[in-house]
Amino acid sequence: MSDEYNPYQSPRTEAGAAEPLITQPALTETMLQHLRGASPWLRFMGIIGYIGSGFLVVGGISAILTGVIADAAAWHSFLPGNISIFIEAISGITGLVNIAAGAVSFFPARFAYTFGAKIRDYCRNSDEQELERAFKSNKSLWKFNGIMAIAALAFIPVMILIAIIAAAALV
Repeated sequence: MSDEYNPYQSPRTEAGAAEPLITQPALTETMLQHLRGASPWLRFMGIIGYIGSGFLVVGGISAILTGVIADAAAWHSFLPGNISIFIEAISGITGLVNIAAGAVSFFPARFAYTFGAKIRDYCRNSDEQELERAFKSNKSLWKFNGIMAIAALAFIPVMILIAIIAAAALV
């Protein structure tokens, strides 16, 4: 028996350079045109989201201050005590909800703005890492929106249950 044929030896193969699986560019010119067209709108919507978040937080702070002023007015007997307590409670709850909504709405605005900015950077520099960061922001935007949709859908039955209990208590 010769050493050339051994059925138990390791297989042998010629080591060569691997050819790329994709030989075309990552993005076609039509894709780039669509991304260039979407980039300013994404950045605009991100800025609008930032402004909306800021308004929500400022509105929440002013609602809380309204409750504090109503409480101070009750001390000076401008308002009856029961009304000032009610105004203080409602404005405090409204203020906290607005501040929380402002904090939550900041994130989709950030993701949208970043997506648009990174697309713009990619179109200017053709840096593949900028495109990767852009699509990472896009994924984060839609993941966040999906989680918020699930949370909202889960909140609806809770609110229905609270409404039924409140209606039963009033009857």
